[in-house]
Amino acid sequence: MERTGADAAPRAERVPAAGTAPGGGFVFGVADEERRRGVRRMKTLATGLLLAVAVVYVLAKWAESAGAGGWTGFVAAAAEAGMVGALADWFAVTALFKRPMGLPIPHTAIIPTKKDQLGQSLGDFVGENFLSAEVVRRRLRSVGIGRRLGGWLAEPRNADRVTEELSTALRGALTVLRDSDVQAVVGEAITRRADAVEIAPGVGTMLEKIVAEGGHRRVVDLVIARAHDWLVEHGDSVMSAVSGGAPGWTPRFVDRKVGDRVYKELLRFVTEMRDMPEHPARGAIDRFLRDFAEDLQSDPGTRAKVERLKSEVLGRGEVQDLIASAWGSVRAMIVAAAEDERSELRLRVRAALLSLGRRLAGEERLQDKVDNWLEGAAVYVVTTYQGEITSLITDTVAGWDAEHTSKKIEAHIGRDLQFIRINGTVVGALAGLCIYTVSQAFGG
Repeated sequence: MERTGADAAPRAERVPAAGTAPGGGFVFGVADEERRRGVRRMKTLATGLLLAVAVVYVLAKWAESAGAGGWTGFVAAAAEAGMVGALADWFAVTALFKRPMGLPIPHTAIIPTKKDQLGQSLGDFVGENFLSAEVVRRRLRSVGIGRRLGGWLAEPRNADRVTEELSTALRGALTVLRDSDVQAVVGEAITRRADAVEIAPGVGTMLEKIVAEGGHRRVVDLVIARAHDWLVEHGDSVMSAVSGGAPGWTPRFVDRKVGDRVYKELLRFVTEMRDMPEHPARGAIDRFLRDFAEDLQSDPGTRAKVERLKSEVLGRGEVQDLIASAWGSVRAMIVAAAEDERSELRLRVRAALLSLGRRLAGEERLQDKVDNWLEGAAVYVVTTYQGEITSLITDTVAGWDAEHTSKKIEAHIGRDLQFIRINGTVVGALAGLCIYTVSQAFGG
């Protein structure tokens, strides 16, 4: 039995739910029709039994009046009580679904007239006995979800299945996300984070550590070596630059001689720096870097300059484009790793799942932690949304058509109710026979 879906669609577009007819009635399927035929057969049997005891009663009274003997009284008493029991149970069963013989007898047609109250009572019953915090917690604790989940995940085929499902979900999520939106969010987050944090002290601390450990010397060696090679390859350019800067009144051969001298001294200086680890110029570079590291950490002017430089760099369009484009690279890398069964990402996820499964299966402390978390989540849901869950029952029942609801319920339980009529006839007859026998015995 289902609701019509009236609350789920606009009035102009309402479509009856499966198993319902327009207006809230039910569509009786093949199984329902078979149940109704079974109910009709049982009704015929119960009514036939009532008619049978009525005929027996009439014949017994006729035989008694004809002087057939004392036994007729016993038969008549049994038949009379059987009729009373049958009629009483017929009334009780019929009163559940409709008014007996159409008479406005109080407390009849219970299901059609009390449908909404029954739905409310059913919702309250479910809420009190199935959706209470104690019941949910006790039930989940008895199941032992943490231990079962651990044993299940510890199986390699199950870990493979979960890894595959997670990979599919990850690919789906990355497909749904729009790159422009993610890029905007990533760019804003990085920029906001960079603006909120002063980088000069951190850079100064890092530079101080690098200089103290001599990590900068390889960079210095590389720069000096490249400078030496450049001077060797571009000696004419250096001498031309020096000669070109000389006064116009000096002789040209003097300019060339000065240029050649400057070039040779410069080349000698760079060569000595390259070949002498203890060269004074190297020490000057070390002192400069140490002083600069200290200024980055403590000098307000230097720190302010670094912050301005940071803001200028972050504000450049090229930097923002680089930050935004980073998402595209990360996305492509993640998708490729999720699709490749032998990728490091999937292998690590699978190994993590297997490890988690083994720990869950063997560590009671971890099992308790998982169970407590699940219990807390379930209790929060049922206690927070208990009203919404039970209202689903009450609102659904309230949306049913009363007449069709009665027919539907009767189709499901009517056959068993007809057995009540049959049992009432038999039990009534036996009770009547016993009472008549006792009365005859004491009367005799």
